Amino acid sequence: MYDFDKTLSPKDMQEFSFIPSLGIEPAQFWSEVTALAESQKMDGILTYMYMMLNKANLTGQPIRRSDFVALGKNVKLYPGVEKWFRRINEYGRQHNIEIEHFIISSGLTEIIEGTTIAGEFKKIYACKYCYNASGVAVWPATVVNYTTKTQYIFRINKGVLDENNDNDLNRYTPDQLRDIPFTNMIYIGDGLTDVPCMKLVTVNGGKSIAVYGKGSEKKKATAQQLIADHRADFIAPADYSENRELDKIVKSIIDYTEARIQMERLMKKEQPKEK
Repeated sequence: MYDFDKTLSPKDMQEFSFIPSLGIEPAQFWSEVTALAESQKMDGILTYMYMMLNKANLTGQPIRRSDFVALGKNVKLYPGVEKWFRRINEYGRQHNIEIEHFIISSGLTEIIEGTTIAGEFKKIYACKYCYNASGVAVWPATVVNYTTKTQYIFRINKGVLDENNDNDLNRYTPDQLRDIPFTNMIYIGDGLTDVPCMKLVTVNGGKSIAVYGKGSEKKKATAQQLIADHRADFIAPADYSENRELDKIVKSIIDYTEARIQMERLMKKEQPKEK
């Protein structure tokens, strides 16, 4: 499971082409978002979604879904990301582990769908807009903030991937019947906004990795603090290339998972049968 902005990509997805198209600097846009959120006591994610629509309307350029998707083509990724998924899938196959990839992001689903890696994910959980009869974005349909991200981990855990299926999500499911055990999960994120997800995964036996952009001592310090606070298990530069630190960590976790599953099967086999 991955965050997107500053985890797979070096900056917020809006900064590659949307904000420049408004004729303003990213720092100004985010400053206005913060000011509005504070003055109106708004959720920060809802605020940026509102601000995107408001700015577009002020320029006389209402945004359609296809416009958002087109923005995804300009999103740059960290080194090695595009080849990462197939390589990790193959490594898992060699070790009898089926790998599935999920996005859990406060960014926009529509923009992520326009990126070169969209097809690598079994499911993308991120913010979405609803659209009027003319196809123009008018209102947030789904908002994924830092704490609501955790519900999607439970959806993945239980195999209830449909966002509208709350009945099965909230129904009691014994651990042995859950689709993906927490112990088989890896969460990769970049910082404090990922803490709820990282903590949920780690306390239930999974592994969390904090990544940071090369050359950013501030981001590295944040990642190191996540280790010190027992919120993440590993930190690594956000380089997804083969034989880099992140690649070695994830492959080691796959090795560990394979060994653990084999051990659990042996222990179960040795248990005396009930008479």
